[in-house]
Amino acid sequence: MKARKRLPQRSSVDLKDIGQVRAIKKRFRVTEDELSRIVARAGASIAAIGKEVAVQRACRLTQPVEVPPAAVIAATESAAETVTVAEVAAG
Repeated sequence: MKARKRLPQRSSVDLKDIGQVRAIKKRFRVTEDELSRIVARAGASIAAIGKEVAVQRACRLTQPVEVPPAAVIAATESAAETVTVAEVAAG
């Protein structure tokens, strides 16, 4: 009797399998270091990896953007108004 060949489990990732790691890295657009940290934190389930990647991307998007101080913005706006008034007077 011939023994059945065991198929790999498709719902989890084996970090020792280079092909699986490459596919998951490409699918979620992460580096190998990021993938190993995510697997350590969330587990080897592909669904858990996907959720953790989504959470990390959402956290990166919600970080505040650097805005110049109000004085710089006001100075820029007043300079633009001055140019506009000068153009109107010349015309």
